[in-house]
Amino acid sequence: MKFRMLWIMWILSMLMPGAARSQDSTAAQTSPSPARRELEVNDYFRIKEVGDAQISPEGQWVAYTVKTHDSVKDETGERIWLAPTSGGEAISVTAEGGCAFHPRWSPDQKYLAFLREPGACGSETYAGGQVWLLNRAGGEPRQITQTAKNVDDFAWSPSSNRLVLVLRDPAPEEPEETAAGPKKTDAEGAEAKPRPWVIDRLHFKEDEIGYLDHRRTHLFVFALESRKLFQITSGDYDDSEPVWSPDGHSIAFVSNRSENPDSNYNSNIWVVPADNTNRGKDLLHVAPGAGTDEFPVWSRDGKWIAFARQIVPSLLERATYHLAIAPATGGEAKLLSQALDRNVSAPHFSFDSKWIYFLAEDDGSQNLLRIPVGGGEITRPIGGQKKVDSFSMSDNGTIAAAISELAMPDEVHILPVNGGLRRVTRTNDSLMSQIRLGDAEYVHFKSKDGTPVAAYMYKPWNFTPGKKYPAILWLHGGPVIEFYGEFDFRAALLAANGYVVVMPNPRGSSGYGQEFSAATHANWGNQDVEDDLAAMDYAIALGVADPNRLGVGGHSYGAISTNWIITKTNRFKAAISNAGNFVNYSNFGHDEYSKEWEIEVGLPWKTGALWERLSPFAGVANIKTPTLVMGGDADWNCPIVNGEQLYQSLKWLGVPTLLVVYPGESHEFVRPSFIKDYYERYLFWFGHYVKGEGPAIPPTMPPGR
Repeated sequence: MKFRMLWIMWILSMLMPGAARSQDSTAAQTSPSPARRELEVNDYFRIKEVGDAQISPEGQWVAYTVKTHDSVKDETGERIWLAPTSGGEAISVTAEGGCAFHPRWSPDQKYLAFLREPGACGSETYAGGQVWLLNRAGGEPRQITQTAKNVDDFAWSPSSNRLVLVLRDPAPEEPEETAAGPKKTDAEGAEAKPRPWVIDRLHFKEDEIGYLDHRRTHLFVFALESRKLFQITSGDYDDSEPVWSPDGHSIAFVSNRSENPDSNYNSNIWVVPADNTNRGKDLLHVAPGAGTDEFPVWSRDGKWIAFARQIVPSLLERATYHLAIAPATGGEAKLLSQALDRNVSAPHFSFDSKWIYFLAEDDGSQNLLRIPVGGGEITRPIGGQKKVDSFSMSDNGTIAAAISELAMPDEVHILPVNGGLRRVTRTNDSLMSQIRLGDAEYVHFKSKDGTPVAAYMYKPWNFTPGKKYPAILWLHGGPVIEFYGEFDFRAALLAANGYVVVMPNPRGSSGYGQEFSAATHANWGNQDVEDDLAAMDYAIALGVADPNRLGVGGHSYGAISTNWIITKTNRFKAAISNAGNFVNYSNFGHDEYSKEWEIEVGLPWKTGALWERLSPFAGVANIKTPTLVMGGDADWNCPIVNGEQLYQSLKWLGVPTLLVVYPGESHEFVRPSFIKDYYERYLFWFGHYVKGEGPAIPPTMPPGR
């Protein structure tokens, strides 16, 4: 059916009080520009995060999410918006201050389903909710699932009368208490006594979850009319990423069903009947392989399943994800993108099943590419120095994508079949029009051994050629990720405070091929650190960075690299180490990497010398750099014990240092007030030690515990 403007006008008057008109309209371009100013910490909470662009089947509308962070209320909200693909005003269809996400259109075009959490949003990674339904003919959204555990994911059946849900097994009926949740009570209302964790798994802990038991994620089919739910997969395995076959008879999904899933990453594509006959006992293993498979998708004619596959599992995340295709009835997989040698994700078949569209990391960007189903020349429908975060495709081939560029946070764009890329939302234009941003450029240079390396370089808005500026070397995490051609708030904030910011993609980064990524496999703090230092040397040689006013910092693997750098050189006046490793021995049996340590480094009683060599602690006595150490006390990725050991070492060495521990935070911080806190601490620490200005600690900061 046609989705007309009449529906928009009706829904504005009839939806819940939280529904609102957007300032996204194209008219916003013509409003007078206010006087521009520098970016400030509080702008982080004014910028709205746009994502998950989902185009309607007929191609006339796009649903997307807008996430906001409130440092005063100390909560994160997420709303779902709709915008016409032809351009014009967008509206929100969920209330402000709530948490609604994962919008998905029904194939028959009648409904928009989404997940909603009660209240504000929780963990960004593991947030789940219940499924809600919005009827496109009008009316308020209504909740349609009430499962014991939150729905992690869902997908529509082709007939639009069923959903497949991803649900974690419910907890035992007896009361329990967890560190992350409220105390539970027994039947009489008395406070329940906590129970011990009883662990018998090899892989027994994950960041943002904590200790693991044998409660797994499985697939369930939910009938919309009867509200009946039945389970279609089972066993001591986790199942995810479900997608329906075009005929609605089967569901493809991802699962590691090897003999001991805790010891390897052998997740493959499986197909299960979408009925209630055998609860997942009759499974088809599609194109078995030894590596990791992800992102399955059916061709529209039902003949093929495309997915991303790693073929060198021993390299872990450093192995390239290639685009693969296999017969939906089972058989050998064909790799389509080996010559590209870039990580691919999110494949989609074109409406005529002749092409596969996919995302690929490449040379400091993430573009939308396509290739013929049988293999051949790869083209770039959306290319350039930008990041395509997500995309979807309508039945007629129109593409909606969330795209960010160096001076533009994510916005929704439309790519018609026979037209050029155009932007349809302007969520942050009003704010960005008030802010002066300096130039950001993508630069190339050579490392110590002659290896070509690239970096992004940000300059202050009032940059003057010939003048040398204090400079910050900021290092990315991962380690297998890259800095993209996207808006980076941290870099823009540091540049707004007078720094040249250098953000390299050293060896170990993605986007430059498997050999480049594999250079850091069991070889941390070596060639990657040489590349990092070469990036700063390049900025100095250009005459833009003052060699006497340098700082360095990073998060996760970026913090590990920072820890390495300050053991190898004293050229930096200040360092910030946020959630990194320092003494690797301390992490064995304590962090979430039970498999990675053994595969990459070996067991410590067998390869102790390598464990020591890969620990920055080996050079601790060389550190002279004032270092701000930060982390969350619930981080099981890079546990805070690493930060504590770095801090304690520096105190004994007499090096200026400060340890800031954020309660309840995992590896990626989510509490807005803590995000504000660490950005302000960045500016004061670098300001004091790099620029020689003001105190090292914000004087207005409330005392810690």
